[in-house]
Amino acid sequence: MSTFITKLDPTGDGSRLAVKDIIDVAGVPTTAGCRALERIAQPAAADAACLTGARAAGVRIVGKTNLHELAALPTGTNPWFGTPVNPIDAALMPGGSSSGSAVAVATDEADVALGSDTGGSVRIPSACCGTAGLKTTYGRVSREGVWPLAPSFDTIGPMARDIAGLVLGMQLLEPGFAVAPAPATTVGRVRTDSDPRIETAIDRALRDAELTVVDIDWVELATGTDLFTAIYFSEMWASDHELAEADPSGIGEDVAGMLAMAPAFGAEVEAARAQLRTWQESVRRLFDRVELLALPTMPVFPPRLDGLTPDSLLDVVIDVTRHVSLFNAAGTPSTAQPVRTEDSPVPASLQLVGPHGGEELLLATASVVESASAGRR
Repeated sequence: MSTFITKLDPTGDGSRLAVKDIIDVAGVPTTAGCRALERIAQPAAADAACLTGARAAGVRIVGKTNLHELAALPTGTNPWFGTPVNPIDAALMPGGSSSGSAVAVATDEADVALGSDTGGSVRIPSACCGTAGLKTTYGRVSREGVWPLAPSFDTIGPMARDIAGLVLGMQLLEPGFAVAPAPATTVGRVRTDSDPRIETAIDRALRDAELTVVDIDWVELATGTDLFTAIYFSEMWASDHELAEADPSGIGEDVAGMLAMAPAFGAEVEAARAQLRTWQESVRRLFDRVELLALPTMPVFPPRLDGLTPDSLLDVVIDVTRHVSLFNAAGTPSTAQPVRTEDSPVPASLQLVGPHGGEELLLATASVVESASAGRR
C-alpha cells in the first residue's frame, strides 16, 4: 500500500490516472504525505484546476500517490505512509518527492501519473525507477488547488512508463496538446562530472538517435543551483513552518531538519532573487545556439536506502539534485527518460531541456531517442 496514500475505485474504461497527494481531488483529503496535515485535512471541496482536462476526458483516478513528506526532499522516503518500493531494486531509493507516482506507472497501476516538480521531484523518481517524466514550463499548468512548496519554482507534470504516456499526460493537462511534427536536429551536450557509465550512456543514446550534437561548455551550471537553493529554503519555510510549529510530532525528522536549516539562507535570498533574472537570460541565450540541451538527469545511480542516514542525507540531496534544480530556477521544461547502460542493471536517465514553452519539441525528440534505443535491444 506504500505506493498510494488513498486508493480509489473508479468506474469506466478511461485511462488510469494516479494523482500525487498534494493535488486536490474532490471528496478526498489532501495529506501531502504528512501526518500533521493528515490530522487536520478535510475532504477537498473541488478538484485542483490541473484535473479539469482529465475529468473531461473521462479518466479513472485510481488513487492519490505517496510522496516524500510535504514534497520537500528527493529521496522519496516517508515515515508515516511507508516508502514506495523501487521496482528495479527494492534496496534502492525510489526518488522523490513524487516517489509513489513513479512507482505507480512503473508497476502498471496507472497509465499516467501526475507529479509536482519544484527541484527535480518529477525527474529524480523517474530516473530512479527507470520511467519517464516531464517537468513543465513554469506557469504553463495551473497550480490552483495544489499544496505549495516553493511557489517560485513549483510545477505540475506527467509521469509514465514511456514517452507516449507523457504525451497522453500533457493532453490531459492541456487538451489539444500535440507534439512537434519533427524532433530537434541540434542538441547541446552539457558535459558533467557524472558517473562515466552514465555519461557514456547519454552519448550513445544521442548518437543512436542520429541527432546533431554540439558540446556546450556551460560554466554557469552551478550558479543556477546556488540561486535555486537560497530561494527554495526561504519559500519552503514560508509554506510549511506554521504547520510544523503547530504539530511538531507530525513532522518527520528529515523535513524538520530542512526547516531548521532554512533561516541560515535568509541573508542570501534578496541577492539571489536579484541575480536570478540575469542568470535566466544566460540560459535563454543557450537556445540561440542549439534547440535543446542534453545532460544526465542524475549524476549517480540511485543510492541505497540503507545508506540514507542523518549524516549522509544532505550530501545525497545535493548530489541527486545538482543537474535538475537549476532548471526549476530557469523555469524551463525538462524531460527524464531511461537509456541503456553498460555494466549496470539500472538504466541511466537522459534529461532533455528546452526553452520556455518547448514541451512539444522536447517530447518529439524524446520519442525519437526512445525509438532508437529500443532498436538496439
